[in-house]
Amino acid sequence: RGQAEQEQDLISEVSDAATSRRRELLDLAQADADAYAAVVAARRLPRDGEPAGERSQRIGAATRQATLVPLRTAEAAAAVLELSARIAPVGNRNAVSDVGVAAQLASASVRAAVLNVRINLPGLPADDGVRRDAAARAEELWGSVVRREADVVALVTRRMATTT
Repeated sequence: RGQAEQEQDLISEVSDAATSRRRELLDLAQADADAYAAVVAARRLPRDGEPAGERSQRIGAATRQATLVPLRTAEAAAAVLELSARIAPVGNRNAVSDVGVAAQLASASVRAAVLNVRINLPGLPADDGVRRDAAARAEELWGSVVRREADVVALVTRRMATTT
């Protein structure tokens, strides 16, 4: 198999993966809206309702979900960034700027989702494993996408320079 055929296979594979991630991210956007609505609804429960502690338990469960959903969103967006990294070296040089845009949008999506994770963390008990694990994973994602985005944009910039 020649290089052109291998590149076309990679392009097809990345295209299929990107389509799947787009669906996943759209579902996560709805899940995020639902999680936020659940937090709002739980906070609106009467403070002195029966049974005792129900409000607090519902707020905790809703906040946990409102933390986990954007964390999953950040992970899915990071996967999109990886797809852009895979496709950046190949394909039509005249369309490589689109790869750079995709990388920047994916990176911004990761950072936005991490901000949503961070805002919800204080609402979880200090000893909650989700709080600890989500905080660590969110910071890991933030750092890795900043570096990865820079790498992809640098490659895209180099490829764009060769088109003129």
